[in-house]
Amino acid sequence: MVQTRFLIAAVALFALFVPASAQFASPPAKPVAPRATAPSPRAASCHNGASFDRFLADVKQQAVAAGVSQRTIAEASPYLVYDQGIVNRDRGQRVFGQLFTEFAGRMAAPYRMQNGRQHIKQYAAAFARAEKEYGVPPAVIAAFWGLESDFGANMGNLPTLKSLVSLAYDCRRSEMFVGETIAALKIIDRGDLHPDEMIGSWAGELGQTQFLPVHYVNYAVDYDGDGRRDLLRSPADVIGSTANYIANGLKWRRGEPWLEEIKVPPNLPWDKTDLTVREPRSTWAQLGVTYPDGRPLPNDNLAASVLLPMGRFGPAFMAYANFAAYTEWNNSLIYSTTAGYLASRIAGAAPMRKSSAPVAQLPFNELKELQQLLVRAGFNVGKVDGVLGQQSRAAVKAMQIKHGLPADSWPTAELLARMRGGTAQAQPTGMVR
Repeated sequence: MVQTRFLIAAVALFALFVPASAQFASPPAKPVAPRATAPSPRAASCHNGASFDRFLADVKQQAVAAGVSQRTIAEASPYLVYDQGIVNRDRGQRVFGQLFTEFAGRMAAPYRMQNGRQHIKQYAAAFARAEKEYGVPPAVIAAFWGLESDFGANMGNLPTLKSLVSLAYDCRRSEMFVGETIAALKIIDRGDLHPDEMIGSWAGELGQTQFLPVHYVNYAVDYDGDGRRDLLRSPADVIGSTANYIANGLKWRRGEPWLEEIKVPPNLPWDKTDLTVREPRSTWAQLGVTYPDGRPLPNDNLAASVLLPMGRFGPAFMAYANFAAYTEWNNSLIYSTTAGYLASRIAGAAPMRKSSAPVAQLPFNELKELQQLLVRAGFNVGKVDGVLGQQSRAAVKAMQIKHGLPADSWPTAELLARMRGGTAQAQPTGMVR
């Protein structure tokens, strides 16, 4: 299934650095029905000049056509108002720009690992049921639970309907958020949540594992048997629903691993270190890849990729087919690798090895310059923003190959210097995205 979650950068994660003692928090107090603010003129440009009120009337008609009752439309209407501040936050968001080790050091901190294990023990019955029914290990569910909301302590404090309909009226991703708005109305219509209970992130995500409304409608399950799918208050519903989404939405493969730390030799063919390149573990073993303590990899045919989030001098991981569930949950490589690593730690893996020396990182302005040079060379790197995303990494690898440099996808001062010389041009046709 094509995911839209990566479109919403999880900037809110940086607000999750809460004390280890944080426990489940009740949803914020019910808000007063919000007041509309003046719509931005640019918002109407993709709606044939229609005002927000006219646009909203059309969305309500679409909702009714999709099966939402008039009663629900009436209940939700006081919250379906435009807020330019939400749109401004969306336009101003910054995706992950930290080093992986810095981000993982904060987000996969020992207290979060310990809390994950504590919650697995506390809700053992629900976790066992979810693993039996969906094949998703408890540690995988607990890692997402901890990263997304610190087990319910930080779910956001903004009215969901206001966020969704504001982003729907904006032109950047209007169609997506119209669908999310209608899905939120369906959540109300089937009795899972009331409009004034729908409090979450500015981007419209709900609950302790931050489901977009479409995912809530499609994958939320009633695991505590109270007749509602309540991802804000019910730990059992959170566990079952998250397992259902991972298994059926993200196509988790029962009984298979997801991410393991490895040690790579200095002469590894670096162009093979890419999530798009999968080889049997026996092949990686022949190339000198081992576990961090020197133990050999299994001599079997289980396919895996070598993932180097910070190039050949940084941490190294064996990423299996199930790692795709992490990149589908959130397309940021830093987030997805951190989530997989945290799950492995909760499951009992040793802490990540520390590099013998710091990994050099290009300053923001130089990384942005490198992206501009890659664009001139014919590559699509997405937004030129000084952040190393998946498209930028693929372009860097291609240019490293062109210049005869180790193709580990990590931008270096040497690559930048060679590209400034303008001695090579890439041929991005057929380039891996």
